[in-house]
Amino acid sequence: MIAIVDYGIGNLGSIANMLKKVGAKCYFARSIIDIKKAEKIILPGVGHFSSGMKALQQSKLIPVIEDRIFNDNIPILGICLGMQLMSDSSEESNEKGLGWIPGKVKRFSNLYEDISIRVPHMGWNRVEAQKDSPLINDFEEKSKFYFVHSYYYECKNQKDVLLTTQYGVEFASAIQKGNIMGAQFHPEKSHKYGMKLMKNFSGLGN
Repeated sequence: MIAIVDYGIGNLGSIANMLKKVGAKCYFARSIIDIKKAEKIILPGVGHFSSGMKALQQSKLIPVIEDRIFNDNIPILGICLGMQLMSDSSEESNEKGLGWIPGKVKRFSNLYEDISIRVPHMGWNRVEAQKDSPLINDFEEKSKFYFVHSYYYECKNQKDVLLTTQYGVEFASAIQKGNIMGAQFHPEKSHKYGMKLMKNFSGLGN
């Protein structure tokens, strides 16, 4: 069973629908008990970094989530803001991040020479694998995903970068450190490509 963390931030319904399409069982997790019974966790999120961190802190679920991922080693996938919250910090806020994968969230510049580059980065874009991972097994060579974001994750360690995408700069569009994973794009809005990623995630550890 996959627990989708419900802390008041994110597209929970769309994520649940995508998981059901790939045959995965899921539920919305709002309590410590919900997290304790999870086999895998998805941390969704949209909006401002500070609002997301404060909402997650107020949920009081961070300690039990960390216990599950660090002590029980269950897989977790952060989506969009959910991935960014895994960082140490963000240029969007003075609020500290979770610090699960070392790095900083930075804003796209409006000063790129390419006049077609606009902030936020919105729409479909391709990804390129930087290492092997079961999360991206059998991806098509030209897999593309749907993005909506003004900030990107700059990993401290290049080995934690799973996928990259070009948008003015090359940025980490997916990250992974062991059982901790994140996707900057929205797999729940990315049709067959998103379905493949969600199916791979639901099969981890099975």
